[in-house]
Amino acid sequence: MKKNIYQPVKAVIEEIIEESSTIKTFRLKPEGDFSFSTGQFIELTVPGVGEAPFTPSSDPGVKGSLDLTIMNAGEVTSKLHSLRKGDAVGLRGPYGKGYPLDTFKGKDILIVGGGVGLAPLRSLLFSLFSKINNYNKVVLRYGARSPKDIVYKTSLPDWAKMERVDVLVSVDIGEPAWQGNVGLVTTILGNAPIDFTNAVGIVCGPPIMMKFVTLKLLDIGFKPPDIYLSMEKSMSCGLGKCGHCRLGKYYACKDGPVFTYEQLKDIQGIWD
Repeated sequence: MKKNIYQPVKAVIEEIIEESSTIKTFRLKPEGDFSFSTGQFIELTVPGVGEAPFTPSSDPGVKGSLDLTIMNAGEVTSKLHSLRKGDAVGLRGPYGKGYPLDTFKGKDILIVGGGVGLAPLRSLLFSLFSKINNYNKVVLRYGARSPKDIVYKTSLPDWAKMERVDVLVSVDIGEPAWQGNVGLVTTILGNAPIDFTNAVGIVCGPPIMMKFVTLKLLDIGFKPPDIYLSMEKSMSCGLGKCGHCRLGKYYACKDGPVFTYEQLKDIQGIWD
């Protein structure tokens, strides 16, 4: 019998981790085999409410479970945030194209995340860490609104201790106990220890953040084909049917959600 592409598989919530007052990580155990490549996304169904697309934040190499780090920002996410351990949701996918890891080999990798945009990048980081010798270095620059809004608070210091990994975090609004940088994430990009002639830049976050980070990367020496953007904002059905995620000649759900800036730079309204 042909598989129904609209039919989700059942997944049970195994654990819920509070990242901030508005962001939680849900660890799910899907029924049957369920795998994904870093950068791909899934459609998450909350029974009786609806579904929405999210990119897993867990290690693709870990089978049998996956993490979704989700901000409470709408009807589906609000209901999801009210669920508890043992409750069931649905999963469709995975969909889209992930990060082309083979093309990153032998290069410096600058990863720039903003807010909950670090979630898809966490999956990428796990993939890079698992084969760290394939890359010259991995440089993570992360920006959050305030120290309280930082996700993966316990993981970031551990990542910073790893060989070939450099981590720096900035917040828009500081607090008395905050000892790190205060300012937009673009303020910590200029001095990144990167060989811009042999590097890729990878960006994920709110559209306005992605716009100005992209402009900054161009300013410090990156070329449009070497800047990778995760364009997830307008995705809906996941199958290229509804047209909500149209970007010029592309559909984010089918042709992305990972694109190079070279692919998108001449399309109007990509940051809207």
